[in-house]
Amino acid sequence: MSSIFRNRPCLRFGLVMVLVVAAGCNAPAPPTTPTDGDYLFCFWNTENFFDNKVNGWHNEPDKDFDRWFADNRALFEQKIKNLTEVLAALNEGKGPDILALAEVETESTAAEALKESLNKALKPGTPPYRHILMKNPHGGRNIATAIITRLPVVADRTQLHGKRLRILEGHIEVDGRDLAVLATHWTSRVSDKQGEGRDKYADAIYGRFRAMHRANADVSLLICGDFNDNPDDPSVTTNLHATGDLDRVKANGDPPPLYDLFANLWSEKKEGIGSHFYRGKAFLFDQIVVSPGMVNGRGGWQCLIDTAAIVKHRFVVPRGRNKGHPLAFGNEKEKVPLAERGVSDHLPVTVRLRVR
Repeated sequence: MSSIFRNRPCLRFGLVMVLVVAAGCNAPAPPTTPTDGDYLFCFWNTENFFDNKVNGWHNEPDKDFDRWFADNRALFEQKIKNLTEVLAALNEGKGPDILALAEVETESTAAEALKESLNKALKPGTPPYRHILMKNPHGGRNIATAIITRLPVVADRTQLHGKRLRILEGHIEVDGRDLAVLATHWTSRVSDKQGEGRDKYADAIYGRFRAMHRANADVSLLICGDFNDNPDDPSVTTNLHATGDLDRVKANGDPPPLYDLFANLWSEKKEGIGSHFYRGKAFLFDQIVVSPGMVNGRGGWQCLIDTAAIVKHRFVVPRGRNKGHPLAFGNEKEKVPLAERGVSDHLPVTVRLRVR
């Protein structure tokens, strides 16, 4: 889990407001009215999204979160409510068509409860969410990545990669066009100060891409996650071979590079740009990376790269040095009224995809 800032002034929530910051200084804003065949993808680290049952974990901090949420049903309900408010407002009230999450405890309770809550909150006439793809890697913590979608899936192709790594592979198929999604959550800088664990994640992910690429150079692959590193850190640029050089990615050379949708935004070093903040410093840990086939559209799915965005919502620190930063839901030690808790210490990231 990423390091978490804890600034807890009292907060009175106003009306819901979801703002989107387009990724790129000169990039056009995301289209307000998507065309047929356009789909919104979203990744979000939901921060310790535990369910309301005791699952018997013995390691910390999972043991405490497991009991805390189970003993206080209102906490779980508030967490679901806050997540739903942000997500259901996206995509003109239809919610993301494909939603990838990190730090989810269980499929049957946590992910399922969010799916059902979203379905109740969506704009009338919106197709409901039907599928959850999730597997527990039984890694250092009992939180995993998951994919929730209303689009058709190939469920029997869902798999994990690496030993005890949070690398979930899911497949979405529309009009016979396959989209592979790797939903990932790399090791924290707290437990992996030298970055060896994050290098391991990047190597495993790139290895999976190379295998797909050898079979189909135009494979449609989207990699997302909380990398716990920024777009210019070696784990991303060297081990994952991800770059903001669009021409290089389009060339699809050897070794084939991946395109990082947030690399150029991060290189601009604009004040306040980030998806996670710690002690007033911005980090862009939450990233979306795509294969050359998704840039040139030859693989069936195309990534509309100019629509990549960091989503800002109303659950933010209202004042002080961390004003405007995402407000974490927190833990039991923080004596914060339920209605004043945030939702996650990370902001969601989105991009629009198109089936060609």
